[in-house]
Amino acid sequence: MFSPRRTLSAVPFSTPQNGHTLCVLGVDPAVAGATGYGVVESDGRRCRMLRFGALRPASRRSSGDPLSTHLRDIHALIAELIREFAPDGVAVESVFTALNVKTALRLAEVRGVILLAAAQAGVASFSYSPREVKATVAGYGHAGKEQVQQMVRAVLGMSETPEPADAADALAVALCHVKMAESERRLAAHSAVVSVPRDSRRRNRPAAARILSVS
Repeated sequence: MFSPRRTLSAVPFSTPQNGHTLCVLGVDPAVAGATGYGVVESDGRRCRMLRFGALRPASRRSSGDPLSTHLRDIHALIAELIREFAPDGVAVESVFTALNVKTALRLAEVRGVILLAAAQAGVASFSYSPREVKATVAGYGHAGKEQVQQMVRAVLGMSETPEPADAADALAVALCHVKMAESERRLAAHSAVVSVPRDSRRRNRPAAARILSVS
């Protein structure tokens, strides 16, 4: 039912910069094509890929409604990945606005079962537009699939270009969330440093010397 798993032998991280590694499950939902998935881990300095792949819809010759079967399989896959990797977040690509209404509605149903699996496991979910993902990972909001694949390969230090493109897109979504989360963490840390109460600064300031006049 599931497509073969693609894995990379894990290389232990050095001591994490912030004392905690961030694990993200990225998903690129699809209706007619394959739904890509990728698990990425970051220690604050570099990222590595833990798993990636794509789940294609069941054969139309199978019993039952093809879309219902596909939704069931996607939910089962996401739930399995969450159980195995315990990600800190699930990042999902949002519905592409240029799609026709029928396709957009079906894609929303696919996203729905993904978000449901995350909610059932108590894992936070995040949505990013295709342009947002490309701009964050490839530096250009209209980057092509090959550009995204090459950037994903470079950032994750992979020996091969991730295939299929759906899986590479899912890894890109995960990397997008990693960069967003790390940016927010740095901003929060900076704000905590600069937001020292004025009263505290005044109390810690040395008293100015007073000059007394002598008659």
